[in-house]
Amino acid sequence: MRGPHNIWRLIRTGATFERTGAMKVALDAMNAPAHIRVAARILGWPFAWLGYKGDPNLPPVTRAITALGPAYVKFGQILSTRPDVVGIELANQLSMLQDRLSPFSQDQALRTVAADLGRPVGTLFSEFSEPVAAASIAQVHRARRIDNGREVAVKVLRPGIEAAFRRDIDAFHFAAAMIEALSPATRRLRPRDVISHFESVVAGELDLRLEAASASEFAENTSGDEGMAVPVPYWHLSARRVLTTDWAEGIPMGDIAALKEAGHDLPALGGRVLQLFLRHALRDGYFHADMHQGNLKVASNGDIVIYDFGIMGEIDEYTRRVYAEILMGFIRRDYERVARVHFEAGYVPRDRDIREFARALRAVGEPIFGADASRISMANLLAYLFEVTERFGMATRTELLLLQRTMVVVEGVARSLDPQINMWEVARPVVESYIRDNLGPRAAARDLTRAVQVLGRFAPLLPEFLERGMPELLRETPAPAQPGKGRGFWGGVVLGAVVALAGAVLGAWLL
Repeated sequence: MRGPHNIWRLIRTGATFERTGAMKVALDAMNAPAHIRVAARILGWPFAWLGYKGDPNLPPVTRAITALGPAYVKFGQILSTRPDVVGIELANQLSMLQDRLSPFSQDQALRTVAADLGRPVGTLFSEFSEPVAAASIAQVHRARRIDNGREVAVKVLRPGIEAAFRRDIDAFHFAAAMIEALSPATRRLRPRDVISHFESVVAGELDLRLEAASASEFAENTSGDEGMAVPVPYWHLSARRVLTTDWAEGIPMGDIAALKEAGHDLPALGGRVLQLFLRHALRDGYFHADMHQGNLKVASNGDIVIYDFGIMGEIDEYTRRVYAEILMGFIRRDYERVARVHFEAGYVPRDRDIREFARALRAVGEPIFGADASRISMANLLAYLFEVTERFGMATRTELLLLQRTMVVVEGVARSLDPQINMWEVARPVVESYIRDNLGPRAAARDLTRAVQVLGRFAPLLPEFLERGMPELLRETPAPAQPGKGRGFWGGVVLGAVVALAGAVLGAWLL
């Protein structure tokens, strides 16, 4: 229940942020107004002694979040995808947030596996290790299937994690409502929507069958992609609280020294990880939205192994085309095109000056393209772009923010492998290929064929539709046009019906 009882949780949170020194860092990163700072200090400073101490070896914000527990760790990871809310610098810090939590007992893990899979662990696995990784929601064990000897990873949810998350999310909703009430200016960032998005993500992660579905879909989409591998889930060894997949064997992508020692081509790996991400986002509209080094390994044959599908991004086909055009406009330094795409897509209000917007975009792009390869950064582009779009009244678009944020994370991974990588030159062939396949004449013909097929399916309904609509249209008396009413509306209906009928006939002829 979202009520005043959550104030105690907020006080404990504020106290922890004060005690760890994270309060000032977080407020500065978000450019919080004075009254928000005062409210935060009131909730935090007098009660600092009640806050958790945390690990003093960690940076302040990371220290506070890990001390507060699993829900806060996961919320920090989700906020790393929202630089518009927390600022670019803090988002970068949060993107490196690791799940520094203690594992739960082996006995509890074995009981959970046996209960959810309906059989004793010994009848399913010949080996079942102690936890090899402990995260905010679950921990992972290395095991061996008893039927075929294959090595697998078994992910097990933390005991009581669902109830703990429900309590903390309830407090987050209460805090978001308070922030919007105290600072109307923050409503543009939609704090309550941010919490709702977080709640939906966590709900998916608390049912490991949904993560198995994500892994399965991602594996199908990328089955033809060379140079990468995805651990396949085993449905008969998975349930709501247990997920079993192939074991991801390889060198962690963050271990640069080990990759060099193994003889891997680091610049080639850096270029490939960026191109894979762009291909999945543009071609499939379904991408891994948490592609940091902790979720990537390099197999002995050089393949990039991608795993942990708790956070996935999805964008529709129209948005993918818009995004590709924006990227290509920046790559070609065609700022008028980028501005026009923003206006056509409705991202920027139509009452703004498109030429002024194009000049503002030029101020975003030119400093980046004037830099040497080591300084050409999508992170910088993102930072400047947020400033410009905010000034021109662009509303927050969660799906684009997740895509852009993941691109920045992938850029960090690529640059760690090759500091001199030219991000735009690497991205260019993928974007050009997508535009050629989806915005050219062949794509237009494909779109038309699909539209005709849809219209053709509704052909049997058209006679009855016309019989009902035409008499009402003929009886209609002239009246001032109103949105969605009057002759203009029914004229549009009839015109649409005629077009649909023609499309159906054409579709029947084509098919």
